[in-house]
Amino acid sequence: MSSSFALSGEKWPQFRGSKGVAAIDSATLPLKWSANENVRWKTDLPGPGSSSPIFWGNRLFVTCYTGYGTGEKEAGNADELSRTLLCLDRKIGKILWKGEVPLANPEDDYRGYLTEHGYASATPVTDGKHVYAFFGKSGIHAFTVAGDKVWSEQVGNSSSNRRWGSAASPILVGDLLIVNAADEARAIIAFDKATGAEKWRYEAKQLELTYNTPTVHTPKSGKIELVIAAPNEIFALDPKTGKKLWWAKSEIPGNISPCVISEGEILFTTGGYPRNGSIAIKGGGSGDMTDKILWKSKTFSYVPSSVCEDGLLFWVNDEASVIAMDLLKGETVTKRSVAAIKKRKKFSFYASTLRVGDSLVAVSRRNGTFIFEAGKDMKLIRVNTLDDDSDFNATPALASDAIYLRSNNAVYCISR
Repeated sequence: MSSSFALSGEKWPQFRGSKGVAAIDSATLPLKWSANENVRWKTDLPGPGSSSPIFWGNRLFVTCYTGYGTGEKEAGNADELSRTLLCLDRKIGKILWKGEVPLANPEDDYRGYLTEHGYASATPVTDGKHVYAFFGKSGIHAFTVAGDKVWSEQVGNSSSNRRWGSAASPILVGDLLIVNAADEARAIIAFDKATGAEKWRYEAKQLELTYNTPTVHTPKSGKIELVIAAPNEIFALDPKTGKKLWWAKSEIPGNISPCVISEGEILFTTGGYPRNGSIAIKGGGSGDMTDKILWKSKTFSYVPSSVCEDGLLFWVNDEASVIAMDLLKGETVTKRSVAAIKKRKKFSFYASTLRVGDSLVAVSRRNGTFIFEAGKDMKLIRVNTLDDDSDFNATPALASDAIYLRSNNAVYCISR
């Protein structure tokens, strides 16, 4: 194993990394591993969770939950549910501190689709000085990176009609911490990241079943937009004020989980249930922008978000279909089933597909990590597996020479 290990200056600060692009150009990150190869360290977690690891410098952060609904045959006592933000030493995997967050308001019962992801699904976000963790009806919590509690605020305690719990992750835009509290309050809420003071709130009934993490989009005008995909609509807010800038009728009904993808002037959204689909639209306008939709397609992703490279969108959807789409034309270039999936094809992928150089990384929940070529054929290169029979729901975090995987049992550092 190499003794060198890049730490200072590197960051993967939020869900899907810096700016949510889900990609890194790296020649040294290993794309081959097993239980006995290229595992630098493994750290057991006190409980499960679907949140992704993030890091800034030497500190890696991840959340989990304990006390209720942890996968045993009996869910347990809901009043004993507790959430934890953990900080790990990124070089050796040692747990440096734990921030405990007790239950503030009752969560949805552990049943139905909530059992597929649990009670720690939102990925934390950090600016290198503070780290922020969102736990649904128990609110948003700010800690210093040294582990001191700074502030906490509640966002609401309602539920969607399906009672699937929370999933969207908070993001930072300038001095604002922005939370998709669609499940708890049918609202997008902005807080002062230093004090927790609420700065604005956008409310809409249509936000119900909006599970995607907001996307920051910068059109040619240079005016930053906060883009969210809701049932039947994609829209943009001014991140400074919460004012609605534009909207378009997507005609994609039901729950929308994948993030909106921003690539140049174009925005791509997908999802829906029971009717699924995808659209692309040019952002940067005002008012009703429905006539700016570039194309519509029946090709879709239900949970995983895609990654874009050289005009192609890539993803492996939750039913193990490998998909490549032309972003400009909306044509499905590749679509085929992953033959190597042996365990439970439905909901077999939750993690977003990532790009590492000219390769794609797609973590399945129970069948290992799939490495593909980042080309129109998405040729399968290999499948990497570990000795861990728990679910891998989380999207990995990428460094220049390491990949951080998270299962319900542990965090793994994959590095030469």
